[in-house]
Amino acid sequence: MNRFIFSLLIFIALLAIPPVLVIYTGHGQLLDPRFWAMFVFFIIITVIVCLSVIIAQNNDSKTGVQVFMGATTIKLLACMFFALFYVKFYPVKPISFICSFFYLYLLNTAFEIRTLLSNLRDQNKK
Repeated sequence: MNRFIFSLLIFIALLAIPPVLVIYTGHGQLLDPRFWAMFVFFIIITVIVCLSVIIAQNNDSKTGVQVFMGATTIKLLACMFFALFYVKFYPVKPISFICSFFYLYLLNTAFEIRTLLSNLRDQNKK
């Protein structure tokens, strides 16, 4: 669990560096105006999915697979509803929203898969 928290903090820092650099170089208009709200949303969803799967895998490996499938489905639906409501209620520039959304979605998904695979690898060694 400590390894997950450490890697999560490193991931958050690395994920935040490019947008911060874009803002400080004077190209903040390239990002969606509510980028940091999306950032927090995706981090929270990723933490919930990873922790639920890690806890389930530690209890029972067969339950871990079911929890992974359920959590991944819920994450996908939550992200789709987030995008739908975001576009419906806030005026967006299409390119900046799409770039911001997929930057966060794809990198958070990659982190989630890497974390869960490394946790699964550790369980197979036991």
